[in-house]
Amino acid sequence: MPTGGRPTVRSRRLGAALRQYRHAAKIDQPQAAEIIAASQARISRLESGHFTARVIEVRLLLDAYGVADPEVRAKLEDLAKHSRNRGWWLEHAAHLRSDYLDHIALEDDATYIREWQPVMVPGLLQTPAYAEAVIVGGPHYLDPERVGQLVKVRVGRQAKIEEGGASYTAILWEAVLAHPLVNVEIHREQLSAILEIGERKNVTVQVLPFSAGVLAGYSCAFYSFSFDEEPRVEAVAMDNLRGTSVLEGAEDLAAYANAFDLLRSSALAPDESSKVIRSILRSLKEDA
Repeated sequence: MPTGGRPTVRSRRLGAALRQYRHAAKIDQPQAAEIIAASQARISRLESGHFTARVIEVRLLLDAYGVADPEVRAKLEDLAKHSRNRGWWLEHAAHLRSDYLDHIALEDDATYIREWQPVMVPGLLQTPAYAEAVIVGGPHYLDPERVGQLVKVRVGRQAKIEEGGASYTAILWEAVLAHPLVNVEIHREQLSAILEIGERKNVTVQVLPFSAGVLAGYSCAFYSFSFDEEPRVEAVAMDNLRGTSVLEGAEDLAAYANAFDLLRSSALAPDESSKVIRSILRSLKEDA
């Protein structure tokens, strides 16, 4: 069973795939249950992500559903093998919301991460000082120990990008860069860090300029994730005051994939974006 008795993003992804292939094969749940010598209730809970299928169950079901693609099979077997693995972030689980744990698990599994941020610097780009400032400045009081843990987790998330484990594209509205939300010295350090991180081969930073107009209000901040060699959007996450919402429905994924493509096509190219960041950085230094 997934940790804590609740579906994890990995068990949900596996369950959703098994359900999709069962429907395509025109096999109902009672028939699927017979294939693995289990109850219909188990099939239901496997497909909802409340239970994680064993590797042998995945193989038997995929055989029955006619799924022969070795890459698909390997991917789903891998989800079954690793759905119970303890990620590095679970060391901090006592300080984190369950939905935030899901978000981090998505990042850790992803091969492509795309992010739109109209308000603040993305967590995957934040310096420790910037992260602490925005966490402390948030709407809820947090004791210093928890603030320290949250900063540590935010920095830990960045290892995925630093190690080249995923391709990361961030689109930032120009206001994020031009209008500091934190102490100006911290903001200047943050802009320098963005320029440095943007030089990595697996990182692309683009700026949506003020001239894009109303497009900046087209969508709230969101993250999209892909888990294969191709950058097909397979999950979308959005932060709100109540936590993080994860969308996995086909229509939702298509809508946010289109939204990101629209934002990216209207944003400045990476080189031009770097020039804008350097210009803002110079003006902040001159004002100081």
